[in-house]
Amino acid sequence: MPDPAYPPIPEARILVVDDEATPRMAITRALNLMGYKADAAASGTQALERLAASPYDLVLLDLRMPGLDGVEVMKRVRESYPNTLIIILTAHATLESAVVAVKSGATDYLLKPCSIREIGEAVARALQQRQERLRRQHLIRVMADALSALQDEEKAAAQPTDTGVERFVRAGGLTLDQAKGLLLVGATDGREARTVALTGNEMALMAQFLRNPDTVFSCRHLARTALGYDVSEREAAEIIRPHISRLRRKVEPNPAKPRLIRTIRGKGYLYSPS
Repeated sequence: MPDPAYPPIPEARILVVDDEATPRMAITRALNLMGYKADAAASGTQALERLAASPYDLVLLDLRMPGLDGVEVMKRVRESYPNTLIIILTAHATLESAVVAVKSGATDYLLKPCSIREIGEAVARALQQRQERLRRQHLIRVMADALSALQDEEKAAAQPTDTGVERFVRAGGLTLDQAKGLLLVGATDGREARTVALTGNEMALMAQFLRNPDTVFSCRHLARTALGYDVSEREAAEIIRPHISRLRRKVEPNPAKPRLIRTIRGKGYLYSPS
């Protein structure tokens, strides 16, 4: 049974991946008895098929399997499902590979043979830690949205007649009216021109992009210069990402494949007017 300090999280979905039938089915059954929703996969290929068909919170992954081995499965899971936790199951002979896997993004590893109790404790601990991390991220977003709303109210109450700020900012097919918080999106891809309303934070970010087209900004830079938050890069990412997602839904022809507000992996975001 799991450690009482880390009780099972109801409804958490777990995928057990092992080419050996006996441990695979025993672990799956035990996790279901603990209160999780556990499924099994007999190979790396089957595991990826199950992940593509349905989301999982955690994957319990055997490192050594024929065909698509655990290392390659983990790599693909990290790329396609970055929020899915991975716990590696490994024998002493592959301990070094397990350590490398943890350094590459796996949450934890267990040495085979391991008891059901050890597995239950590792799973519960990983899920509880993720739940706490998600809770902190949610609080950061709520605080950012609340501060944005307060700033909007203060600006509306002040009603300045001349702020000394350029009212219109243009770049490419976008024109921002900072006085009214409106963004004119020009006609493109057969769509007519349209006007969308922006929140205070969205407007500040859009102005930053429009004044500096084709310039890459880190989340921390955007949070500090556009929104006034002096936080770490990780905290800044939690503040900026939701705003970027909402901006894309408002301005992109296809938000799932953004062309205007682009992600530059490992660096940040840029506005590409061309």
